[in-house]
Amino acid sequence: MAAEMFKYDIVELFPDKAWLEETLKKVDKKLHYSIQKAREVDYIPYTTENGQWKPNKIGWWTNGFWPAMMWQMYLATKDEIYREEAIRTEKMLDEALKDFKTTNHDMGFMWLIQSGVHYALEGNQDSYDRTFLAANLLAGRFNPNGFIRAWNGKEQQGWAIVDCMMNLPLLYWASDVTNDPRFRNIAIAHADSTMKNFVRADGSCNHIVIYDPMTGEVLDNPAGQGCHSGSSWSRGQAWALYGFTLSYMATGKKEYLDTAKKVAHYFISNVLDDYIPRCDFRQPEEPDVKDNAGGGAAICGLLELCKLLPQKEAAVYYDAAVKMLMAMADKCVNWEENDPGLCTMCTEAYLKPQTYHITMNYADYYFVEALTKLRGQNKLFWRPHK
Repeated sequence: MAAEMFKYDIVELFPDKAWLEETLKKVDKKLHYSIQKAREVDYIPYTTENGQWKPNKIGWWTNGFWPAMMWQMYLATKDEIYREEAIRTEKMLDEALKDFKTTNHDMGFMWLIQSGVHYALEGNQDSYDRTFLAANLLAGRFNPNGFIRAWNGKEQQGWAIVDCMMNLPLLYWASDVTNDPRFRNIAIAHADSTMKNFVRADGSCNHIVIYDPMTGEVLDNPAGQGCHSGSSWSRGQAWALYGFTLSYMATGKKEYLDTAKKVAHYFISNVLDDYIPRCDFRQPEEPDVKDNAGGGAAICGLLELCKLLPQKEAAVYYDAAVKMLMAMADKCVNWEENDPGLCTMCTEAYLKPQTYHITMNYADYYFVEALTKLRGQNKLFWRPHK
């Protein structure tokens, strides 16, 4: 597998390095303001309201993206303010680990990309312990019928969601650092079930699949955060695109690479001329609901995917990623110091109009991840031990 990787030089081929440097400088300036505002509150930033960080509970699934973005910027700038903020908020998340009965499948989002990164960069034992505990909690959600349970509650025992593909790297990490195959085997079983029951023939994906928890039989696929059952929630497509790419990198299973490519083709073919993804690729024309959180995740997935392919094939994915990134920076980022959030056209769910076109910290994170990838930062936060 290793010999097939990294055939496509995404840094050397980027068309406008001056734009990249200027954009990162603008991000750096804005995030200094965002950090200042974050230190005025006693919670981890997620979204904003009236120009301020909106109150947020400690167990909210996005809370790992803020410290992860801090580590990304620390590696890019070596500015100690980012390292300090990453460590400050990593410690805050200990309260979520203590309340483990309320945790869900989003353990990779919350711990791998920040505590796992802290351990990889500095060998911090507390960070290792946090990340390994998170991996064990995620593994404990595995149903032997082949899926990881998403959420809690008696009525959701058989619910799995496509987002979990992006949390599987925590299990691959745990197997790699302990040489214990149990975590890896769980991840593979879940990826196989997702490939079979979530990804459709045209490359679109379900958001939710409800299994019979006793037998593993597929019972339903409700709308979730898309507009209806059988629709195509764009962020779900991004989770699948990036998630199967990462599972291929961890396992070498060609089926995962093929699936990532199939989803990528579907995603690219459904992005309109403005290169800002709609919330659901099968939504009505009006309202025109966008989601550049899904766009950011897809950009990062495409950039990793094209590294795994020969140049001619990779160019399709690379070209789409670059166009989407530049459109995102041009149309969807607030550079002013009147709101601490960066990305402005994010949508939590199509059926929740109150969440249309808000800020989200994970859109900000993926935007920064994409910029730093193209600048040559090779530490992949989803595989921090490599």
